[in-house]
Amino acid sequence: MSVRMAPRLPLIFLLMIHGVSSAGWGVSYRHSHICALKNSSVIMSCTFTYPTGHQIEKVFWTKNTVKNADDEFPDLSEDPEYSQRLQYLGDKQQNCTIRLSHVTQKDEHKYCFRFRTNEDKWLGKPGVTLTVTDLQVEAPERVTEGHNVSLTCKSSCTLTDRATFIWYRNSQPLTERRDRNNQLLLQSVRREDAGRYSCALHGHSYISPAAHLSVTYPPRNVSVSITGSGVIVEGDSVTLSCSSDSNPPALNFSWFKENQSSAVGSGQSFSALQSGRFYCEAHNQHGSQRSDAVTVIVKGPLVILHISVGVICGAAVIITMLIWRSRMKKRKNTLETQMNHSRPDHDRCTGSDVESTEPIYENVTMNHSRPCDVEMTEPVYENTVHDKP
Repeated sequence: MSVRMAPRLPLIFLLMIHGVSSAGWGVSYRHSHICALKNSSVIMSCTFTYPTGHQIEKVFWTKNTVKNADDEFPDLSEDPEYSQRLQYLGDKQQNCTIRLSHVTQKDEHKYCFRFRTNEDKWLGKPGVTLTVTDLQVEAPERVTEGHNVSLTCKSSCTLTDRATFIWYRNSQPLTERRDRNNQLLLQSVRREDAGRYSCALHGHSYISPAAHLSVTYPPRNVSVSITGSGVIVEGDSVTLSCSSDSNPPALNFSWFKENQSSAVGSGQSFSALQSGRFYCEAHNQHGSQRSDAVTVIVKGPLVILHISVGVICGAAVIITMLIWRSRMKKRKNTLETQMNHSRPDHDRCTGSDVESTEPIYENVTMNHSRPCDVEMTEPVYENTVHDKP
């Protein structure tokens, strides 16, 4: 039995060799399957052998191993779809490596090396199967603030070349390295982590389509605003509005009055009819938060009327005083102008410049401040004391 099995060992050994060879003829490929990223360059490495004494006349690559009308395999370097993107890196001795750039899904075929000598020709089957993939970000649509989340950069096939992944958020590269292989790990997620995430391979220009990550969180920054004044007349109402920052938006709102345990209203708006301090509470499925309280003052109609009358009366008094002062000033200016034009210039003097021929009396006080343009026929004395004979 051992003698019969011995001849089969070389056959098994030959089948294990990558490529095909026969009596010195053969082509060996480094990879039988290549997964390449869209728009990248692909290196198809191979070596070939042929019997001693043969001379290589032509070497080229073909696809799908289908002959043309001339019973020949088509040369890719002569195909317009490949001629500008295909570069032969080998030689005519042993190396048959090529580079194919800017690959797309249309380039997904089986490629084989073909060479011809002066005596024979050879096709290296089975060749290299090329698969072209793009990148897609796999991520949950939403994550709750404070939780951990993992995003994955996926491809339809396993990339042949060792890949280093780069991540982007809102088209900006993430400076911190938080990736593990093709995954991005976000720990204790914050609201700022929400956005559009995309991935790429280092050294490649292709960037995946973006996947949106939404971060949900309970209401924050809850506040109350007042429409108009917080002071109203008894019988009227004032509208209070509640707002908050939350994801998803808060849909449930409760209104409370300080020092009361039960709610006094619901809805995003509330009409207050009485004095007090009011606050709102916003709710979503992740939690709730209260606002600061605002003050509402309700006054009786008489109080409002007295305040209004007082304001009006005060304004009337001020206006009257301003009008009176303006008229008095105007009247004074008019009198002075008339008096200045009624007498000659040489008569305009003070009482101290007028020569008096009357006797001088003791203990006489004269009014020198009276202007001299007032006609005087007799001196005017005040507190005059006459000596009796």
